[in-house]
Amino acid sequence: MSARARPAAEPPTLVPSLDVAYRFVRHRSSAGRAREVLRQQLQEWGVVGEVVESAQLLLSELVANAVEAEPVEVREVGIRLALSSGCLRVEAVDTNEEQPVSRQAEEDDECGRGLAVVAALADAWGVTPREVGKAVWAELAIPEVAA
Repeated sequence: MSARARPAAEPPTLVPSLDVAYRFVRHRSSAGRAREVLRQQLQEWGVVGEVVESAQLLLSELVANAVEAEPVEVREVGIRLALSSGCLRVEAVDTNEEQPVSRQAEEDDECGRGLAVVAALADAWGVTPREVGKAVWAELAIPEVAA
């Protein structure tokens, strides 16, 4: 018997990646770009419905915070999207070591509600230290998808 691989009767089915990461230029427009990437990725994974809108809002808040947290000389922020057994995780990655702090925004404040929005929408959220900086993440329970 030959040691060479034999062609399969049918080509293998390609399964899309369920864990992806992207980098964006550190700019106030990064949150919008991240939302678009997330929308496309969720469509590829077969995730539909209200969870898509919630995930976009969560990621937008996390990325906006990451952009603000980065020192001026840092030019990028990162995101990670992961789908596994009924759970979608969105992460924003920055190089700042400081932990995010939720604050009580006044009625006329334009900023300061991001983490309150994350806490209200996410099934879970938190911070994972990294070798440099941190990843702030949020998770949503999702119905089974055909990924």
